Amino acid sequence: MTADGADKPDRAVVRDALGVGVAVGLSGFAFGVTSAGSGLGLLQTCALSLLVFTGASQFALVGALAAGGNPFTAAAGAFFLGVRNAFYGLRLSQLLALPRAVRPFAAQWVIDETTAVTLAQPTRRARRIGFTVTGLTLYALWNLTTLLGALGAKALGDTRAWGLDAAGPAVFLALLAPMLRTSTERAVAGLAVLLGLGLLPVLPAGAPVLVAALAAPMALVAEGRLGRQSRSDVPPGPVRTGGPARRRGSEGPKASDGSDGSEAVDRVDRVDRVDPVNGWDGGAVTEEGR
Repeated sequence: MTADGADKPDRAVVRDALGVGVAVGLSGFAFGVTSAGSGLGLLQTCALSLLVFTGASQFALVGALAAGGNPFTAAAGAFFLGVRNAFYGLRLSQLLALPRAVRPFAAQWVIDETTAVTLAQPTRRARRIGFTVTGLTLYALWNLTTLLGALGAKALGDTRAWGLDAAGPAVFLALLAPMLRTSTERAVAGLAVLLGLGLLPVLPAGAPVLVAALAAPMALVAEGRLGRQSRSDVPPGPVRTGGPARRRGSEGPKASDGSDGSEAVDRVDRVDRVDPVNGWDGGAVTEEGR
């Protein structure tokens, strides 16, 4: 059952998960070709997909190496790109509630695509199915196409002529764009692009990615300052000077008919109204006059 009460069969979850897994898994071919073209061997290329298994980090690593960057700088850039998966895991551990013995193996599949499919499901059963099918399909296809790409790199010749090195960033941007919903998120993305591209000809390969990560705290600090400034620009409201409200049923002055006026008091709610010019107290208003 979905959140609105409509049925969502398991086959619908499997269909969605297979669609994401197949579509993204085929891009592993581009990684295999790019990695082999950057100078990594067949075993090194396959080991990256088997052990790292996060496309953006893998492309960042081989891209920095292909540009002549320092291996440690390239690895640092890949590491910081992969840190986001740790935050995904914090959320998915609550939604999936997998047994402790399974969690270390499931952690290998915590990536952008499995997180997106899991969060889109309404129930825990559907989330587990979506996560498992997406992770299994993507992991198998990604490693298979990585192997094929690395083997076929020599037959393709110059990989830059085919433009396959742009396939990884293109896939990552396609996944990222729908997530930029707020102005702060769009500001972070735009600032990161400016930092990365602007520093590309100045810093060594792999370093611009690390500097671009500063876009997030910079945007958050700017947002906090703007929020405090906007609150300080709001003028304070008028100060209320009316007396305390009279309790219902409390003893008051006698009415002309000799009663104590308690029934009339019960029908009156005293509110403090302040005239911004003269400062007079508006007194009490009845329920009928509101």
